[in-house]
Amino acid sequence: MAKKDNQDNIKEVKIQNGDGQSQAVQGSSVQKDSTTGHKTHHMISSTGGASKSLDEINGSVEVPQNAGVLKTFLAYLGPGVLVSVGYMDPGNWITSISGGAQFKYRLISVILISSLIAMLLQAMAARLGIVTGRDLAQLTREKTSKLGGIILFIITELAIMATDIAEIIGSGIALELLFGFPLIVGIIITAFDVLLLLLLMKLGFRKIEAIVATLVAVILFVFLYEVILAQPNVPEILRGFVPGKDIIANKSMLYIGLGIVGATVMPHNLYLGSSISQTRNFDRNDRKSVRSAIRYTVADSNMQLTMAFVVNCLLLILGAALFFGTNSDLGRFVDLYNALGNSKIVGAVASPALSMLFAVALLSSGQSSTITGTLSGQIIMEGFIRLRMPLWAQRLLTRLLAIIPVLGFAIYYHGNESQIENLLTFSQVFLSVALPFAMIPLIIFTGSKKLMGEFANRTWVNVCAWVAAIVLVILNVWLIFQTL
Repeated sequence: MAKKDNQDNIKEVKIQNGDGQSQAVQGSSVQKDSTTGHKTHHMISSTGGASKSLDEINGSVEVPQNAGVLKTFLAYLGPGVLVSVGYMDPGNWITSISGGAQFKYRLISVILISSLIAMLLQAMAARLGIVTGRDLAQLTREKTSKLGGIILFIITELAIMATDIAEIIGSGIALELLFGFPLIVGIIITAFDVLLLLLLMKLGFRKIEAIVATLVAVILFVFLYEVILAQPNVPEILRGFVPGKDIIANKSMLYIGLGIVGATVMPHNLYLGSSISQTRNFDRNDRKSVRSAIRYTVADSNMQLTMAFVVNCLLLILGAALFFGTNSDLGRFVDLYNALGNSKIVGAVASPALSMLFAVALLSSGQSSTITGTLSGQIIMEGFIRLRMPLWAQRLLTRLLAIIPVLGFAIYYHGNESQIENLLTFSQVFLSVALPFAMIPLIIFTGSKKLMGEFANRTWVNVCAWVAAIVLVILNVWLIFQTL
């Protein structure tokens, strides 16, 4: 690798190069002193705006040449899993469960629409990264000023913090339910998941994908099993997929609905998708190879997001089946945990095992999202403000910033889970407000024939994307207006 600006990039994570040899990848920056020649370590270094997106894993996964459809698809299988975990994190849990508990199946149509928008946008993000070799943050920074880059960095970093808040609360409550830790202690423990991340990064990107896929499978099967036991009204569920005017007219329903949108179509996932789509090593100068990469990557993304859609539907259905009409404040993590073990609520199927499975799935959800949040943080820092930090420092900084408001709430409300989960719902609504700042540049870039050439968005894709962006902005403004 060529040296830039008299720098040696010392890599901490091992990957396989095209010859199958192990090589080190970016973890921290080491700069040579121009006078002494000695190397000095820097916690924060400049990328100069010229580095590859996530260069420690960029092009690190080999794609077989002239292989069959199945073997080729398996090579591309993985990035969609990392993207999808953001669509079924604890933020999705609380908004979907609350939506079902308060409005039964009325908001399941919002999950459907949000999931379709997510599939559209993630396909666009993947295509952007594959065709241009740049991620969304890098391209946006190239088209804006330094100040604009800083502002967008702050907005997106706040969105990642909002996601982290959901992970902290979910993981903290899961630790409380599983091991009996006080909630405040569980929240503090989540700060040390940086150690888990470092361990996973040393295993290699393919192993990370496999581990996250396993966690996602646990979540899916747990809730599928629990929904089957709950015996929901299937005809009512099907009617819920048809949207109604009451979703917009009812302020509470709109608030939860936008929370579902924010939890489902997360802004940092667009940056992530545009970056990790570049992890596959193929001939980027060959039109046929590029087209093939787009096709397989989008197929992977759509398949995994379909799974996320099913999980979110299951969460809402479970919340509706157990809590709707109870005339109580039920519909939160602890409530659901307790309900699954209470025969008076769920009937004869109640058991401590069901409650335990729920807590395990909740912890799996929070921890799997940790990885993607960290990678997204690195992408936007390097892309928007062209600075680089070691992964552990990036993770720790974001996590500590997110822990502060959660700990504040926990101490103020004396560890009351229901009050703390209100913060979680608000964080997901904020994600909805922040989403257009990522959506609009993505639509502009992928619609540009100058930038994308023959791979630019088709007309119907542009129309659908712009309609989704405009409607989302209008609904956000409407919600803010009603709130004020």
